[in-house]
Amino acid sequence: LKLLKLKERVTMIHAILVFNTQGKPRLSKFYGNYNEHEEQKIIRESFQLVSKRADNSCNFLECGSLFGMKDSRLIYRHFATLYFVFAVDSSESELGILDLIQVFVETLDKKFENVCELDLVFHVDKIHHMLDEIIMGGMVLETDMLAVLKITDDQEKCLKSETSSIFSSSKSASEKMKSWLK
Repeated sequence: LKLLKLKERVTMIHAILVFNTQGKPRLSKFYGNYNEHEEQKIIRESFQLVSKRADNSCNFLECGSLFGMKDSRLIYRHFATLYFVFAVDSSESELGILDLIQVFVETLDKKFENVCELDLVFHVDKIHHMLDEIIMGGMVLETDMLAVLKITDDQEKCLKSETSSIFSSSKSASEKMKSWLK
């Protein structure tokens, strides 16, 4: 029980949710132990809470016991057709999280040259990698957009070189097989 309470205190960011204006989740990352049913409920209720607010309303919202804790908050930004929602506990700074959302969105924008909803759909692996460079286990690791972009670009280059070396070795192997069969 003590370990569970300590884990709850250590994890300051409980979830990151991105959904469109119709409520379709485009990205969800949970930093707690929730089953699929609980995650779907959290996504649905978060959308309902955020989407019914006026555009000129405050971007901080108490969410009660949605995450199983009484001091949970939703901090969100609405960009075009997407809501970027961070679920945090009371130990997080609201303005700090708004800045973190801005860093995440600007990083996505720089990576995909004017990011849109389709980028989130078709490049989900790249976006999760970028998010993992910024936040890991509910804790903020990196807020420098250029550092995140450099790491993710280096990772992509590494994957491309591995892929090309695999294809070239399989091509040479198939050529050897053909020569042996002659």
